[in-house]
Amino acid sequence: MMIKITLPDGSVKEFAQGVTPMDVALSISEGLARNVISASFNGTTIETSTPLTTDGTLILYTWNDDEGKKAFWHSTSHVMAQAIEEKYPNAKLTLGPAIANGFYYDVDFGDEKLEDGTITFCDHSNFFDLCRGGHIPNTGIIKAMKILSVAGAYWRGDEKNKQLTRVYGISFPKQKDLTEYLQLLEEAKKRDHRRLGKELELFHFSQKVGQGLPLWLPKGAALRDRLEQFLKKAQKKAGYEQVVTPHIGQKELYVTSGHYAKYGADSFQPIHTPAEGEEFLLKPMNCPHHCEIYNAKPWSYKDLPKRYAEFGTVYRYEQSGELHGLTRVRGFTQDDAHIFCTPDQLDAEFKNVIDLVLYVFGSLGFENFTAQVSVRDLDNPDKYIGSVENWEKAENAIISAARDKGLNYVIEAGEAAFYGPKLDFMVKDALGRSWQLGTIQVDYNLPERFDLTYKGSDNELHRPVMIHRAPFGSMERFVAILLEHTAGNFPIWLMPEQAIILSLSEKYENYAQKVLNLLENHEIRAQIDNRNETIGKKIRDAEVQKFPFMLIVGEEEEKNGTISVRRHGDAGKSNQSMTIEEFSQLIQEEIDKTLKQF
Repeated sequence: MMIKITLPDGSVKEFAQGVTPMDVALSISEGLARNVISASFNGTTIETSTPLTTDGTLILYTWNDDEGKKAFWHSTSHVMAQAIEEKYPNAKLTLGPAIANGFYYDVDFGDEKLEDGTITFCDHSNFFDLCRGGHIPNTGIIKAMKILSVAGAYWRGDEKNKQLTRVYGISFPKQKDLTEYLQLLEEAKKRDHRRLGKELELFHFSQKVGQGLPLWLPKGAALRDRLEQFLKKAQKKAGYEQVVTPHIGQKELYVTSGHYAKYGADSFQPIHTPAEGEEFLLKPMNCPHHCEIYNAKPWSYKDLPKRYAEFGTVYRYEQSGELHGLTRVRGFTQDDAHIFCTPDQLDAEFKNVIDLVLYVFGSLGFENFTAQVSVRDLDNPDKYIGSVENWEKAENAIISAARDKGLNYVIEAGEAAFYGPKLDFMVKDALGRSWQLGTIQVDYNLPERFDLTYKGSDNELHRPVMIHRAPFGSMERFVAILLEHTAGNFPIWLMPEQAIILSLSEKYENYAQKVLNLLENHEIRAQIDNRNETIGKKIRDAEVQKFPFMLIVGEEEEKNGTISVRRHGDAGKSNQSMTIEEFSQLIQEEIDKTLKQF
């Protein structure tokens, strides 16, 4: 009996029933057969040796595909598990999935709890295991493997359960790939924002203050302020109005918005006041407060859109094991804004927000990004609030705007917020890592929950559409990603201090102060290093602290009214002699190269 196999290019081939994906690969080319790792048939992950018995669509995966890497790493986790069993015979194995980069295996010494009907067998050599499947043809294609770290992890992520030992690893089909990956890890360690934040004196964590609650030091606060002023200036041009809301709100506010039902049990618990029955919550989101600002007075269609912006601090209780520097914290500030508009205004408003996000990325050196349209998981409708009709309108509006703006976008099911779909920007940093930065959401649901209205041209009341947007996302996470992307060498317009003045000796400290005053007149941020250290030591310290320019002053500079200019990272190059006016012009040219116009 023959079956029809449809390939990704749309072509259809006939094969005898029982043909395997590897047989299909061989029929295409021997090269493909050598490289195929796993496959999917009619949307289900299978192995290259699985017999195909019905008509269907077949996709063959190689190392160059995410699904291929997933199978490769999952299979390697079994190899590692075999080694663990041989080394530690009493060990019990639990889960060994592939992750974004590599895999892990959780090892336990208690009873295993696997559900019947959701597992398959994996075996190689004298080892077999139970798992969900997706394996490589043979372990011989694993040419390089390394254990990366060991950590603790609770069974099924529940801290009430026993703690397991989680072993992380990674593998590659070539030794060269592993070598390059390890070099990348070393570079990532150098760029770790926690390390750089300490070296540059930007932020600090205190156990007495509490986990996940960052303290911004003066230089870090100046950096944050500069980012805020940068965005506020653009927002003002785009017609936003600044608002301020409190850090807490009555529990009922978040019950109305749906946030309490969604997050309440796993977040900070209610604050009880002396008044009986009165409960407040630390603000988990800014949007309910902004809805109430909109509700402060009646609006006409002629008044819309209303654009409310706020750098609002919110609080969410993250598990201690999930906290990580500034990227995962319990208190953070969002560059939040909410636009209330008519349905006819939605398309133009959404596109204007896209322009704002692209301006932010361009001014901060994030040039490599894709857009992700995050929509519902149609198989799990209970995860979301609101009508199907409103969800369809919102999703279609986002897809239309992304297409019209020429964005390189993909559609991801199941990634929407519980109250609406969104457009997420996935940015690649200097190390090729992908980060979600900037999000825009269309929401028909909160206007209904808060009974938001405006009077239309027909003199009837209508519901506005709500757009949620945050180009930075959170200030904490954005600074962390920017630190690692730039290795602390921020764009010159953003640097807390753009230059440091290094005097050759105490004799020239008065001239150094004169230079500082002149720089301040030119609105150049600088400081003086007047420590009793050698000029070599001062230069080395300035390099570590990432000052873009070092201005060396001594006898010749004082006599000529000049400065000797050295750029960060220009070791071995000659310094340039300049007047203050020439240096000011240089700074402005550097700013113009990076800070885009909006």
